[in-house]
Amino acid sequence: MSQPAESGASSGHANRQAVLYCPYCAEETLFPLEEGGWECRSCLRAFTVRFLGLRPARGHGGQVQS
Repeated sequence: MSQPAESGASSGHANRQAVLYCPYCAEETLFPLEEGGWECRSCLRAFTVRFLGLRPARGHGGQVQS
């Protein structure tokens, strides 16, 4: 049913945080799609949200701390 995600974790609905608002119309009529991603039933768009990773901590002046 679910395919492994790029990070190796399952893409099943139980492992996802619910998206609260559509990034296009800001409505709350979102439903998860079986194949992954979300469906907005207000503007009829389908989209995915992808976690890119954690950014390194930055000190003052925009320099990376070691």
